[in-house]
Amino acid sequence: MMESFVNMHPVLQALLATCFTWFMTAAGAAVVFLAKEMSRRTLDAMLGFAAGVMIAASYWSLLAPAIEMSEGMSIPAWVPATVGFLLGAIFLRICDRLLPHLHPSFQGDHTEGIKTTWQRSTLLVLAITLHNIPEGLAVGVAFGAVAAGLPSATLAGAVALAIGIGIQNFPEGLAVSMPLRREGVSLRKAFYYGQLSGVVEPMAGVLGASLVILARPILPYALAFAAGAMIFVVVEELVPESQTQGHSHAATMGAILGFAVMMTLDVALG
Repeated sequence: MMESFVNMHPVLQALLATCFTWFMTAAGAAVVFLAKEMSRRTLDAMLGFAAGVMIAASYWSLLAPAIEMSEGMSIPAWVPATVGFLLGAIFLRICDRLLPHLHPSFQGDHTEGIKTTWQRSTLLVLAITLHNIPEGLAVGVAFGAVAAGLPSATLAGAVALAIGIGIQNFPEGLAVSMPLRREGVSLRKAFYYGQLSGVVEPMAGVLGASLVILARPILPYALAFAAGAMIFVVVEELVPESQTQGHSHAATMGAILGFAVMMTLDVALG
């Protein structure tokens, strides 16, 4: 099975990898069938874990290869990484300002983005969807980099990134389904909305892989772009949400553990 995966076209590899990350989002959302409530301390620790994974992935899987790929170019090696990183953060900031969404930890009417009359469930899904766009893009770009034949990009490293993103997607699906269930939404609808936020990852993954295969010179910029977008999500969303309920120590230790897990995956497999 692994041999057949290795021989697949990189875009198809990216699609399968991001389908796995989508599945992990759905697995997190499915917890709602087992329990109506989860301790806020546990959820905050899981959000911290997701933040740690994304920070580690941003450096080891994205920024470091982007800098290495830029060596020998006609411009300083730091330029593509810096420009791409800033553009990724700016892109997510624009999405954050325009796309209506509601963070799971917020109570009442604290909708961000343009004003809308959309239902709370839709706004919750859109909040997690914002998280998943850069994650799917990162996985797709990683597989596209392997296709470009660059020494710093390996299939094992791309797989490690997909595994890490998949692991941290589990609490993101949970973060949508549990609040909806508490508010009286049916089990099926709570699960449906929880997994729905992960649908964007295969789309972003295929897009990222296709772009870098078609235009190899943009590869270091694309890697750094995904890193900047993910760091924006961590600082703007995951860290604040994990700290709002007074469980900062659990959230911090979750982040440390998540960082260590992703670092281990990338170094060991990549």
